Amino acid sequence: MPNDKNNARNKKQPDIKTQNTKKTKGMWSGRFDTSTEEATRAINLSLTIDRRLYQEDIFGSIAYAEELKNSQVLNAKQAKSITEGLQQIQDEIQNGQFPFDESLEDIHMNIEARLTSIIGQDGERLHTGRSRNDQVATDMRLWMRAATKNVEKEITNLQSSLLLKAENTIDWIMPGFTHLQSAQPITFAHHCLAYHEMLQRDRERLLDAVKRNEQSPLGAGALAGSALPIDRNRLAKKLGFIKAMENSIDAVSARDFIIEFIANLAILATHLSRLAEDIILWASTPFNFVKLSHETSTGSSLMPQKQNPDGAELVRAKAAKLYGNLITILCVMKALPLAYAKDMQEDKAAMFDSFDQIILALNALSATINGLKPNRKKLRDALNSGFPEATDLADWLVQKLNMPFRQAHEITGKIVKQAEVCKCSALKELPLAQAQKISPLITQKALDSLTVEQSLARRNALGASAPVRVAEQIKRLKNN
Repeated sequence: MPNDKNNARNKKQPDIKTQNTKKTKGMWSGRFDTSTEEATRAINLSLTIDRRLYQEDIFGSIAYAEELKNSQVLNAKQAKSITEGLQQIQDEIQNGQFPFDESLEDIHMNIEARLTSIIGQDGERLHTGRSRNDQVATDMRLWMRAATKNVEKEITNLQSSLLLKAENTIDWIMPGFTHLQSAQPITFAHHCLAYHEMLQRDRERLLDAVKRNEQSPLGAGALAGSALPIDRNRLAKKLGFIKAMENSIDAVSARDFIIEFIANLAILATHLSRLAEDIILWASTPFNFVKLSHETSTGSSLMPQKQNPDGAELVRAKAAKLYGNLITILCVMKALPLAYAKDMQEDKAAMFDSFDQIILALNALSATINGLKPNRKKLRDALNSGFPEATDLADWLVQKLNMPFRQAHEITGKIVKQAEVCKCSALKELPLAQAQKISPLITQKALDSLTVEQSLARRNALGASAPVRVAEQIKRLKNN
């Protein structure tokens, strides 16, 4: 694999000045007798996007040169010269000294042209038996594999932030919401761990996709396979894949691995957007459940008092960009006949942008969660309205009186209505006489048991919100 130390995926690409040749016959000058018109050249240009694949392209080319040597297509001297030239090119790109030429369209032809200028005619031997079709398909699979590791790392960082916040708020009671209405008591920790679980599934989806795509397209040629005596499985293992793809047409035309990668990131973005929305609501003045750090919020150009959750708001917006990228790649691929068509050049922009946006979002949310301070009193006070303990009364009627649940539900609803009439903030404040007008079977002991603390403690089943269960979950996650 490309050297992780030199991996610039998470960094801005170097600003390299490119040569601009308005008209050129290009690499197909033997067939064409006129130069490419400017607009046609411009629409074919992908160098500004795909130069990001330079490490993968060089890595794959070095492995291919070695396989050509093993197959006696190249001699040892030629293979060594090609390898050393490619290593020099990698250094030039990383140091911002590479002479990119837009007239050569893409990163692949730029590297090949530079290789030939460095080592001479032997550079023209590298592409023997290889097409840009199998070359770019290989590069992108290599890139996606490394990108997945980077995303997984940032997901793990966010999970760690949520886990630490949960560990410090195991018994901090707050209302759980459905329809954004106060529903039942939970803890702040329990809420945090819900996102931890979502993110774990996101990690597993990404890793599962990598396993499904551990096959190499290299050696498939343009579409019909290679006429050279190369060992594609040996070449695949050299690149870190399990084996070579078994159908040469599929090898060069498949982009489902990109669709799956972008789709998985879009699902991840949905979860991040939901977390961001919770933070935005919690930090708002009416809620005041949490306080954001100054480092992860912004002010207003006009209103001096404002502290805005801009980072979380932008994370929420990033999801829309990832959805757009997913629709783009689906629409690009939906009507393409086999094997390759130039439409597929548009796949890289969607893939790269989705990766860049999700890394930004993950980093921003990790910082936000790390700096976030829950307001324990406000969280607890929010349970003083909405009667979140009502379900416990229905449960009492079922468990103690063997009442059918629907009947218990109706009785409890009437008692809630009566509590509102009596301006009670909790059901336990309702006079027993008023409760017994609705159901003579209700006792004072039943009303006294309707505290949010007891409600929370009663939810003691696996995965429930009782602090003892939340503590067990935190311990399990920390030990994993």
